[in-house]
Amino acid sequence: MPPERAVWQRFMDDARRRVEQAPGLEVRGTLTRVAGLVLEARGIREPIGAQCQVVMPGSAPVLAEVVGFSGELAYLMPAGDVHGLSAGASVVPAAPYVPVPRLGEPERDVRARSGMLRLPQGRGLLGRVVDPQGMPMDGQGPLQDVAAEPMDRRPINAMDRDPVRLPLDTGVRAINSLLTVGRGQRIGLFAGSGVGKSVLLGMMARYTEADVIVVGLIGERGREVKEFIEDILGEEGRARSVVVAAPADAPPLLRMQGAAYATAVAEHFRDRGQHVLLLMDSLTRYAMAQREIALAIGEPPATKGYPPSCFARLPALVERSGNGLNGVGSITAFYTVLSEGDDQQDPIADAARAILDGHIVLSRALAEEAHYPAIDVEQSASRVMHNVATPEHLEAARRFRTLYGRFRGSRDLVRVGAYAAGSDPLLDDAIRLQPAMTAFLQQNMREGASLDDSVEGLQYIAAAAQAL
Repeated sequence: MPPERAVWQRFMDDARRRVEQAPGLEVRGTLTRVAGLVLEARGIREPIGAQCQVVMPGSAPVLAEVVGFSGELAYLMPAGDVHGLSAGASVVPAAPYVPVPRLGEPERDVRARSGMLRLPQGRGLLGRVVDPQGMPMDGQGPLQDVAAEPMDRRPINAMDRDPVRLPLDTGVRAINSLLTVGRGQRIGLFAGSGVGKSVLLGMMARYTEADVIVVGLIGERGREVKEFIEDILGEEGRARSVVVAAPADAPPLLRMQGAAYATAVAEHFRDRGQHVLLLMDSLTRYAMAQREIALAIGEPPATKGYPPSCFARLPALVERSGNGLNGVGSITAFYTVLSEGDDQQDPIADAARAILDGHIVLSRALAEEAHYPAIDVEQSASRVMHNVATPEHLEAARRFRTLYGRFRGSRDLVRVGAYAAGSDPLLDDAIRLQPAMTAFLQQNMREGASLDDSVEGLQYIAAAAQAL
């Protein structure tokens, strides 16, 4: 190569290297309007789901997410307090999470982390309580042994998932015996407020056979967050758990992000071959947060004030759980669903029942009788029980349900003395076995019941019924 050409080649290579290493041009938009929960900005072209910061001189930046656009106008939903913002504030793409640098690690490229949401993932989350932005809430210092990963994940092909074939021991006698859950199943806990949903979730968190437990507390009262972690979950459950908390006073964007983050954490451990138990309280609060956002940007309401996007978001979230690729790892998920006024035909409850693999209904009438857990076995069902239970187990469960349902249906007649013994032989058997059946279904929150013991107790009652 001629000397002159070599000089120019070196010059061009050096210029190309300088251009590649130079920081990119920063695109800035301008805040033009704040209407309720929505920020409107011009001059910024970021995709849906991109993270931005609204910057005002002399105040802390406000993190926001692009949730819609109309022509040159971008709609953003803030993740914090908008007090102090005014027209003309700068809107710039943000890097929502940058891991803490550690000695000996190569320098991270922060530019690659801007735009789409990335939050911490890894074993360093075990035993920790974090908010929807991945920031610790437990006062135990910064997260270690984590890496920033994107929240948007491609769904798993349905043909690449293994079917639910193995039973899962939840530690709850009524569920193990009559509503047997399979590993990789998605099931809902349907109930009104104050009937023991959180206590039941805590029991499963302590006693379920799972490698990792991910708890998403979405839209719950702030007081309940600490009580659930310290009193219900306990030290034993917390040691193998990751808790993502988005209390009721969090903006709707953070409540939705908390549910997505909890699911992403569960996916992270599942993809590494572990069996994960995902407990989300509650799916209804997630839908309510989506309703607030959709109505704020002008989407028309459809059913009881819920816009169509709510019913599209629910299956998109739920379908992310389940068995992993070719049977490697699994997520067994329990979603609590609030029934307004104990109405099981609430639109969110009805939609959730259709997309889940079973439903466990908690009865207020049973709770008022101090019957805990207040599981109404007559209204509850597990759609995969026939795949994970033996024929003997299924027959014992059928016999138990028949007797229990016959007694519950005729209970008022028996109590007022209007029933004459001998009129219905099946009801006579149900009356004799009623104390044993009621005691079998009740369980102390500090008491665990294994799957084998639960099935054995169920078969014992069924055999006693046949002997009568």
